[in-house]
Amino acid sequence: MSEKIQKVLANAGLGSRRQIENWLREGRIAVNGEVAKLGDRITLNDRVRVDGRDVPLFKSATKKLRVLLYHKPEGEICSRSDPEDRPTVFDHLPMLRNGRWINVGRLDFNTSGVLLFTNDGELANRLMHPSTEIEREYAVRIQGQVTPAMIKQMKKGVKLEDGLAHFDQITDAGGEGTNHWYHVLVKEGRNRLVRRLWESQGVKVSRLIRIRFGEITLPRELRRGKWMELSKEDMANLIP
Repeated sequence: MSEKIQKVLANAGLGSRRQIENWLREGRIAVNGEVAKLGDRITLNDRVRVDGRDVPLFKSATKKLRVLLYHKPEGEICSRSDPEDRPTVFDHLPMLRNGRWINVGRLDFNTSGVLLFTNDGELANRLMHPSTEIEREYAVRIQGQVTPAMIKQMKKGVKLEDGLAHFDQITDAGGEGTNHWYHVLVKEGRNRLVRRLWESQGVKVSRLIRIRFGEITLPRELRRGKWMELSKEDMANLIP
């Protein structure tokens, strides 16, 4: 039985559907010696190559679903490799015998906190899709004077270069001067969204930590640069 190529490769742990669709547009995937395109369908018997390297295909039913919670430190990128040879979040993850780890969304270089990984491309795609509206909670340290009017505006909505954005909730978490903290909630994963919303009000984010993704909260005992595997109960709470 044939299925869309992006679904088969996502199930094989090569990446999310969105990533694989981009690879298809870029001509990086070949099937049986021919460059593949969006809409192509394949079976598990086809020979698939990505960037010139053979990709093993297998039925997702034979693969145990795994999800890791990684405490990302500042100073790591969310790509597998970097021309500047900076450390990546993948450097500290356990090896997989079949497939590879897919990061569920990203955190920028200077942001720390909760970062999830899974070996299931379908799950990664579902968790990242805007329609799921999964809550992300961040602790934000702000430099600059924050007024009630600014908070009201950020909750109402601010027009950014990629469209309207807002915080679903803003909570004053205390502190004084340059060490004042807020907790904010968003339900989407746009690039640098939290920083850009605050910066639209003329203040600077000096520290940013994602402390929760959906029902998964950053454990106090999990040190930066370390990971833990989610239990079946945690995964049941996570998956929409």
